[in-house]
Amino acid sequence: MTMVQQEALVSRQSSDAAAEGRAVRLMKRRSRIRIYEIVIWLAAVAAYFLLPSKMLILTEIAILALFAVSLDLVLGFAGIVSLGHAAFFGVGAYAAGLLALHYTAEPVIGLFVAALVAGLLGFLTSFLILRGSDLTRLMTTLGIGLMMAEVANQMAWLTGGADGLSGFSLNPILGLFEFDLYGKTGYLYCLAVLFVGMMIMRRIAFSPFGLSLKAIKSNPMRAGMISVPARKRVVVVYTIAAMFAGIAGALLAQTTSFVSPDVLAFHRSADVLMVLTIGGTGYLYGGVFGAVLFTLVKDALSVVTPQYWMFWIGLILVVLVLIGRERLNRWAAYLPERLSGKEREQ
Repeated sequence: MTMVQQEALVSRQSSDAAAEGRAVRLMKRRSRIRIYEIVIWLAAVAAYFLLPSKMLILTEIAILALFAVSLDLVLGFAGIVSLGHAAFFGVGAYAAGLLALHYTAEPVIGLFVAALVAGLLGFLTSFLILRGSDLTRLMTTLGIGLMMAEVANQMAWLTGGADGLSGFSLNPILGLFEFDLYGKTGYLYCLAVLFVGMMIMRRIAFSPFGLSLKAIKSNPMRAGMISVPARKRVVVVYTIAAMFAGIAGALLAQTTSFVSPDVLAFHRSADVLMVLTIGGTGYLYGGVFGAVLFTLVKDALSVVTPQYWMFWIGLILVVLVLIGRERLNRWAAYLPERLSGKEREQ
């Protein structure tokens, strides 16, 4: 090797090392906790003290937010639209309910069992969504959700059928915190699980793995050409999302002490898609914002017009899609980037 070739090789290696260093610094900056995130969690804790009579609706928001964020992990990052995400939510709810009824009523153990069962279902069904186009995937996820709902309805000896699964109660959380009638313990419990789940999914989303999912969503063929194993990554993220959806379902079962086939109904999947439509996709916190707005609007409309609240929800959704969708997406992409823009310039 000549002197010129050696110098070129050294220069190339130095350039590669510098590029790698910049990439590492960028990933660290992207993964930092932002001010608006701290404000969100402080507001959630403050709601416990400021809204003591609203614990049930706050608990509902926390559960729906976790469910929505789990879907955003596959929709906003991997680009997989699902109409059957409620299958994992419902399976997790039944797993937690059956565990509490027949084996142990420890809530935390129920969460782990629900995550394992829902994750197993997600892993097995993930190979089905790898086939075909987006429309095929959409119909496949819908079919899975409908089948799971009918299975729960027909297996009355196990699930209670149309009457639902009841008659179980939960032990104090970790043997220390007992559930109360006012729902205060339940809200803090759901909020803590949401926080832990959000931090885990946030870490996944803003890692090299998460960036590879963005590449797959943008152009799967190009991602494969740069050695990104698209099929394996989709299987992994779909399984992870199913696990967190199962945990959300388990929270619902544990805080209400009741599970019915409604947890597997199509409207659950439709609602969570509506939540992400309102809050935006691709940055996780859209699931939180959307859950808050959707639940509060639904609650207010159901009081004002109890017979027609679904009409108004549908109208709001149409307006969002036709008028405000692009603006919401730009805002969702702009806010995190704007908050970290100065750091990237450095």
